[in-house]
Amino acid sequence: MGAERYLRIRRPVEVGYWLVSCLLAAIGNTATARIDVARAGLDYAPWQVASWEVSSALSVLALAPLLVGFTARWPVHLDTWMRRLPLYVVASVVWSMLHVALMLGMRKLVYAWHGEVYAFDWALGYEYIKDARTFLGLVVLLHVYRALVRRLQGEASLLAAPDDDSAPVEPVERPSRFLVRKLGREFLVAADDIEWVQASGNYANLHVRGKVYPLRSTLAELESRLDPARFLRVHRSHMVNVERIASIEPLDSGDARIYLHDGTVVPCSRRHRERLKAAGAGALR
Repeated sequence: MGAERYLRIRRPVEVGYWLVSCLLAAIGNTATARIDVARAGLDYAPWQVASWEVSSALSVLALAPLLVGFTARWPVHLDTWMRRLPLYVVASVVWSMLHVALMLGMRKLVYAWHGEVYAFDWALGYEYIKDARTFLGLVVLLHVYRALVRRLQGEASLLAAPDDDSAPVEPVERPSRFLVRKLGREFLVAADDIEWVQASGNYANLHVRGKVYPLRSTLAELESRLDPARFLRVHRSHMVNVERIASIEPLDSGDARIYLHDGTVVPCSRRHRERLKAAGAGALR
């Protein structure tokens, strides 16, 4: 029950984490920077020291959604880390450039407000080393956190073939069941019980009776394996079980909204709408 409760409040907790961690970083780094300035005998006002550290923390907070989206879209796994390494190196450089640009802009505004001019020494190599370390730490944190969340909510997989030479338990080409591992337990989920599927990076999230089970597969790969008479692609990132559709609402743009029996609303793009109507799924309202 603890896991289920956490998953219900997961989003507010995640947002709260970023807010609190950046706030604590700003406070803690400001305090230590003021101590360093005092020890060195440098003539900097408290507001100057605070502007350096607060601007850095606020920049990290502003860039957090980009980092979360990037790591979700291109996650790193044991079998993909070598392919993803160049991409992440480039991303770390972009992260550093954006971080420097944001905090430089904030500092200039604060200094101008106090009637002074902020001078940046443009030690970009030094800044990159610091930013790359922060970037790496956040990337590792996000991947570890997502692995723990998948363990809490359960991760789906195709049923594997037995160790001997007998036939596989399920045909991989058209599986009727998926194996879900959750907190050390294993159970089966029937493909027909899947209500809708949403793409999430290298995962396809299977929505079943209010639960979400990530399957490590692209939506296109999963679409090719599920029964096309039952599961239809309705959007670049969504697929629905036509038996779960209650109604379809056409929009002036040519797109549509799909209403499922449980009240879920799934988007339907114009290019997939005719195919959905041809399947006779739901009644237009």
